[in-house]
Amino acid sequence: MSPSPRAVALAVVLALGLLVADWPVIVVLAVALATATVVDARAARRPVTVSRQVPGRLARGVPAALTVTVGDAGARRVEVRQPRVPDVDVEPGTGAGGLEATVVARRRGHHELPPVAVRVTGPLGLGRWDREHGGRHVLEVHPDLPAARRLATAVRQARFRDPGLRRRGAIGLGTDFDQVREHQPDDDIRHVNWAVTVRQGRLMTNQYREDTERDVVALVDCGRLMAAPVPGRPGGSPDRTRLDVAVDAAAALAAVADAVGDRCGALAYDDEVRARVLPRRSSGDDVVRALHAVEPRPVDSDAERAFRAVGTTKRALVVVLTDVVDAAAARALLDAVPVLARRHVVVVASCTDVEVEAAAAGDDERALVAARVLAGRDRAVAEIRRRGAIVVEAPPDRFSAAVVAVYLDAKSAARL
Repeated sequence: MSPSPRAVALAVVLALGLLVADWPVIVVLAVALATATVVDARAARRPVTVSRQVPGRLARGVPAALTVTVGDAGARRVEVRQPRVPDVDVEPGTGAGGLEATVVARRRGHHELPPVAVRVTGPLGLGRWDREHGGRHVLEVHPDLPAARRLATAVRQARFRDPGLRRRGAIGLGTDFDQVREHQPDDDIRHVNWAVTVRQGRLMTNQYREDTERDVVALVDCGRLMAAPVPGRPGGSPDRTRLDVAVDAAAALAAVADAVGDRCGALAYDDEVRARVLPRRSSGDDVVRALHAVEPRPVDSDAERAFRAVGTTKRALVVVLTDVVDAAAARALLDAVPVLARRHVVVVASCTDVEVEAAAAGDDERALVAARVLAGRDRAVAEIRRRGAIVVEAPPDRFSAAVVAVYLDAKSAARL
């Protein structure tokens, strides 16, 4: 319980009244004010019903509604405040009689919203009570799933460049067994199933279906280089890390693979394997759940260990989502790429640094430094290509679409 600003102001007025009025009158008024404040505070103490609605799952950077409703207030005035936590914005944070706010999570992972703070002021406006309502609410923040789903929808509706939906497989018959059926005159004699023929007493043959499903594996680097903050566009303030951009691309890759019927897997690594999803159909949700909470660690990544853990013997598209700074920083990656490229199609994808590129366009000393940084990156990219990998570079806001485009190009060209 606490007095309201109105009660404090009246008490100050009574104190000043001692200068112009008889003190017995002031004492009577002071007792009346104290009594009214206590009575008002007791009225404010009566409980109110408070309900908070906020989604348990959010997408990073995507606004969601937060609503706090108050009941049984009567003539009392109720103020509601939702305390903030780091990396989660709530606007507005306070409201009268309830709260209609927008919550935006700036980082992936798990965050906890504190209980709602409620201040109830009595009908006279003299006394009030502060209390908390509800427990802590856990927010599970995923990558930018709406953007991933938009890409998948564009592919499904053939609005994306080369949707990769054509049923084109490798030259020759597929190797996926379908069923055993009775032999037809034009069937290949090499496909006769002699064991079943003996049991059935008539000629039976194996039927195969064309193998059109492809394996796609996203390798997400979680090492120290991926902790660097990047702006979404030139001139903007950094609002994500390189790892955030990589996880968004992995989610988009999985969503598109689901749309075109391919098997998608994922692996997060630094100097060890942090999370893993083996390639399988309709794995988009599994990929998101495995990657949504990974954070960069201050260690050098071991690309060779990650490549050994890819987990598929079938030829696959392996997309390494990492940061290419220069040849020295990418040495472990350069040494590991040829081993993986012997069996799989390897794509090394890295988002460009829009701030460095903007600085290189100037004519001051910063431009010279930025030009040297970009030259070192170009040398590393050329070396990666020479060792058998495809390199994708794009700004953060177009990075996911660029990765998806390379995947669909490889699929439509039957490179998988």
